[in-house]
Amino acid sequence: MTKLALIAVAAGLLLAPLHAQTASVRTLTLSQATREDWNDIGRKLIAMAEDFPEDKYDFRPTPAQRTFAEQLLHVAGSNDLFTAVAKGQKPVDDEDRSHFKTKAAVVTYLKKSFADGAEVIQAKGDSGMMQSVVTPESHTTVPLVALAYGLAEHCGEHYGQLVGYYRAAGMVPPESRPK
Repeated sequence: MTKLALIAVAAGLLLAPLHAQTASVRTLTLSQATREDWNDIGRKLIAMAEDFPEDKYDFRPTPAQRTFAEQLLHVAGSNDLFTAVAKGQKPVDDEDRSHFKTKAAVVTYLKKSFADGAEVIQAKGDSGMMQSVVTPESHTTVPLVALAYGLAEHCGEHYGQLVGYYRAAGMVPPESRPK
């Protein structure tokens, strides 16, 4: 097992007890904990996608950065990569802004990418999440759970970038607003 795989497995095993420390004690399996984390970052990014004004979807803090919409499309495309690999399919690159011209189209694609990923995690279950897959970029063999956590972490990085977009646009991100 590679270092990344061992780290992902250890993270999954460590996260299950953290999830169990809620108001009512729950015990989550590896795939349940993975799915909850996948859905949590999805919830945050979808909230941003729905909240950010459509007239600012092509906003970029600097000329070298992706637009807000391009960031969301990149995340959705990366999620699709996970789902394709999990299903044994070849990933398709379809995240070009010209295919998603409106805010509604971007939001729909982002929601679908997270829903499809969550569905495949649930369908795979614990044993399926431990199956070996080859990552498309690094061509490294890892357990599927490592790829899932790697992409959830990738989504978290883009969430952090989008917080910066909010601040640069003079807005407060949904998660930072008083409840």
